[in-house]
Amino acid sequence: MESSPSDSVMKMEDKGPAQQNWDLEVSQTEKKQTSKVLNIIISGLALFSDGYNAQIIGFMDLIFTKLYKDGMSSTIKSRLSNSYLIGEIFGMLFFGALIDRMGRRTGVIAATIFLVLGVVFATAAHGTSELGMFWMMIVARGVAGVGAGGEYPVCGTSTTEAADETHGLRKKRGLLVGMTTDFAVDLGIVAAGVVAVIVLLCYHKRESEGVWRICFGLGFVLPLVICFFRVRMINSTQYRKHSIKSRYPYLLVVKRYWKPMVGTSLAWFCYDFVTYPFGLFSSTIIEQLLTENTPFQNIGFGTAINCFLLPGCIVGGFLMDRIGRKQTMTLGFILWGVWGFILGGALGPIQTVLPLFIVMYGIFLALGEMGPGVATFLCAAESFPTPLRGHFLGLAAAFGKAGASIGTQVFTPIQNSFSSTLKGQQAVFLIGAAFCIVGGIVAWYFIPDMSRELETEDARFKAYLEENGYDITNYGDEGLVVATRE
Repeated sequence: MESSPSDSVMKMEDKGPAQQNWDLEVSQTEKKQTSKVLNIIISGLALFSDGYNAQIIGFMDLIFTKLYKDGMSSTIKSRLSNSYLIGEIFGMLFFGALIDRMGRRTGVIAATIFLVLGVVFATAAHGTSELGMFWMMIVARGVAGVGAGGEYPVCGTSTTEAADETHGLRKKRGLLVGMTTDFAVDLGIVAAGVVAVIVLLCYHKRESEGVWRICFGLGFVLPLVICFFRVRMINSTQYRKHSIKSRYPYLLVVKRYWKPMVGTSLAWFCYDFVTYPFGLFSSTIIEQLLTENTPFQNIGFGTAINCFLLPGCIVGGFLMDRIGRKQTMTLGFILWGVWGFILGGALGPIQTVLPLFIVMYGIFLALGEMGPGVATFLCAAESFPTPLRGHFLGLAAAFGKAGASIGTQVFTPIQNSFSSTLKGQQAVFLIGAAFCIVGGIVAWYFIPDMSRELETEDARFKAYLEENGYDITNYGDEGLVVATRE
């Protein structure tokens, strides 16, 4: 028999004041946790779209090479890849400072606008010649890159702060942030390959202009859909309590945080220097190995390899909550480097068995995600107090993309400088493995072990500023601070 509303009221009235207050507090806590989880999921979807837009160009290069033999040179190929990366670097630095000064919500909206406009113009790229069309595409992807770069500090800070609002979320912050940052980006990378394969099947595996325009165009659908939810978000409690309204004391900041600044930036550089070219050019490596394959087959094999990224993220997320952030990063870097040396040294025999090569290559990528992949976001977010979190997460991510840009730029020349394709591939694996070992050393000695509660470092930073003569009336929302204390 169903209970009526009057029965519910009577049940509430039967409870004493203390029990009613407890029930209300539990209800408010559950609503708060649900709201923060939703914010975390939305941030993950945003980074998913960034992963898609970054990776799709690697697959479309195979289409461009078949369609536009006059305009598609090795120089244009590099510029198409690097324009997005360079745009990301500018976006990370600009939006990292913007969200600390003007709020997380402002950065969210502005980054979405840049991303959508850039993807739309890249999809509609035209010109009086093939070269002119590619230059329009290069500029447009640069604009999209600015928006995508802005998502890194925006989403990284938002998810970290949202996962600090309750004790339950804080205990799982490593997994939550890992899943909605690096895992989301990697899922977008895999989705790019799946979409490319599906669209090619719709065109009966024929290379056509419609293939790349559809694949590009799908890149702005998700940002537009989630924009409705993102404009309704509010700044986190931590930001409202600890934001600095103006006049940042940068000299004091560098004096206190130079070591984690160097550590998070160099670790992200080493990670992206290795993972980005090996992920982006997975289809190219398969193409060099199996010269008779069609673009459809090469995209399929490349996507299969990229699928190994996902379990690496999941394992890394669990490890961060159990053994620590810097410990997970260091372990991942060292295992990644050792595996890279093994793969590079024995590449000849391994490549004779294609399934073995795909699995070995996939494990190589997975180890990178298990350690530095998931830990870069969280280490860069937790190593600094709230009023500086956007600045330094953006700076570290920008160093990472600089590493990605350099790695992508030198990947092909290194291969071509050797007498055979095999020796060239061995060289890039061995060089990449060496950078992994360097990354592990940097992570262990330069990245600190931080408290799991963000408020701890925020309080220490505020006290540090006060001790050094900084006017703390310029610090945070005093009304919110008083209410929180009460």
